[in-house]
Amino acid sequence: MLRRSLIAGAAVVPFLRNAARAARDAGVLRFGLSSYPPTLAPWQNAGTAAGTVQLIMNRGLLSYAPDGTLQGELAERWGRDGDAWVFKLREAQFHDGTPVRAEDIKWNLEQVAGEKSTAYLRAQFQQAERIEMPDARTVRLVMRTPNATIPLLLATFFMPVVKPGTTGAGAQPVGVGPFILKAAERGVGLEFEANPKYYKPGLPKLRGIRATAYADENLRVAALQAGDLDLIEYVPWQSMAGIEADPKLRLDATDGPYMYLVFNGKAGPFADARVRRAVAHAIRRDEIVRAAFFGRGKPLEGLPVTPGTEFFDSVRARAQAYDPARAKALLAEAGHPNGFSTTLLSTAQYGMHKDTAEIVQQNLAAVGIQVELKLPDWATRVALGNRGQYEFAVGGTASDSNDPDGMSAVLDGTLPPSYTRSINLPTPRVHDLLAAGRSEFDPAKRRAIYAEMQDVALEQAEFVGLAWRSQGYAMSSDIKGFHNLPGSIGFFSGYTLETAEFV
Repeated sequence: MLRRSLIAGAAVVPFLRNAARAARDAGVLRFGLSSYPPTLAPWQNAGTAAGTVQLIMNRGLLSYAPDGTLQGELAERWGRDGDAWVFKLREAQFHDGTPVRAEDIKWNLEQVAGEKSTAYLRAQFQQAERIEMPDARTVRLVMRTPNATIPLLLATFFMPVVKPGTTGAGAQPVGVGPFILKAAERGVGLEFEANPKYYKPGLPKLRGIRATAYADENLRVAALQAGDLDLIEYVPWQSMAGIEADPKLRLDATDGPYMYLVFNGKAGPFADARVRRAVAHAIRRDEIVRAAFFGRGKPLEGLPVTPGTEFFDSVRARAQAYDPARAKALLAEAGHPNGFSTTLLSTAQYGMHKDTAEIVQQNLAAVGIQVELKLPDWATRVALGNRGQYEFAVGGTASDSNDPDGMSAVLDGTLPPSYTRSINLPTPRVHDLLAAGRSEFDPAKRRAIYAEMQDVALEQAEFVGLAWRSQGYAMSSDIKGFHNLPGSIGFFSGYTLETAEFV
């Protein structure tokens, strides 16, 4: 029976590959996702794979162009009018042919900000005082206080526009994006076809997309190399060199996500900012880049301000650079001349987290800090982080945008407890400066505000940067039009699937 099963399985493989190649020949892109989306409901934070699926089938008011600048989607034009943001809508239709009107935008914004909403950006849009509709193609979003970052929020995959009344339990929301969901097999994959009513003439260029979940990163790479997939996300770092060397494939990677340390300031040595700064100066970040990311990344020696933006400062970017003598001096000044013992929370589920923790452990031992590693599964690590049951911990994320306000989620200690930021370290001055930058529109004044914010945050050291990590897509070399967006917005690269095509 085993032999017959093996023979039957061997016969199926060529059939599946022939079917996959037939789909490709028909203009259908075969996309390998890192996981099956846990939900297709709009406005949620369900991970990058789920966000990419949202971008395949949905659009909002704004999006990002390949160079990382904002561009209009349902909003043909947008701008400020006092404390309001005004959006002029283009002519567009939902997937079922219903025209998109201002009242539809208003309904979507109200769902996000509703009292019972579970939307990721609920708190931000509850700052809206009212939503006005001067006419069927104009929306005025009047804020309680000035807010310069609203367009950035509207460009994320957390803010799609769907047809009112199509978001109930078990319903499939009707969107306006370049592709329409035709079939889905939970845990396996999703089938999309081009939207003939898409508001951008000539797009999408593909006839469809077949998205298949490959949770095992090695299988995902192998399927691409075998020709069974055309595009994959989350390329493992150990596979990048092999992909670059394969003339049939192309790697598109950018440094955007990052690794860092967070602290519990409730009691013990880490309640003292001098100890946290000592930790910052004791770590050889180049070792983390080599060990955890196979050299695919760069040291992060300060706050995660996106290099190349007007807010990046090369001096502040090295404020936490390796300096063991300074680390020992700070420990002595804080009353720990012989170091101390502590525990570091990370996880063994993801190699990059475990490898990072081991390098931190080794480096801190050199300045007298003896570290015991706690490496539970990822779900436990998140739960312990949210409850503050740790002394210090390894984190990994990306900012919400390339704007400094995108760092709020990891720097603003006045926000509710979260594993993504330090706990019991309220940092009210950082909070105030982030709020000031958010409400300021003058570029020079914003630069000054964020420069001061960086100085305060670096002095407090509730965030210790470790490494930028390369995040890559890999694809067949005959695909053009798909781009990895720069910096922190790389996770929104699914926007460019509308221009992807085979050549």
